[in-house]
Amino acid sequence: MRISREQVEHVAHLARLSITDQEKEGFTVQLNKILEHMDKLRELDTSDVKPTFHVLATLKNVTRPDGIRPGLSREDALANA
Repeated sequence: MRISREQVEHVAHLARLSITDQEKEGFTVQLNKILEHMDKLRELDTSDVKPTFHVLATLKNVTRPDGIRPGLSREDALANA
């Protein structure tokens, strides 16, 4: 799949971006390089790779247990008001 200059202009118009002719050419080249890379990635066999929801799936959050603690009295909370 290739991105044309007209498609770059269309997306810029939708995003209300004012870009120069030089930027249009640059974005066209950059987006086409990204798509070429994605095509290379599609060629990889990933059938034996287990899906994960996060790359650090073994990472756990460290949290303290919830508990009731005494808070500020009304007078202390409003002292600086």
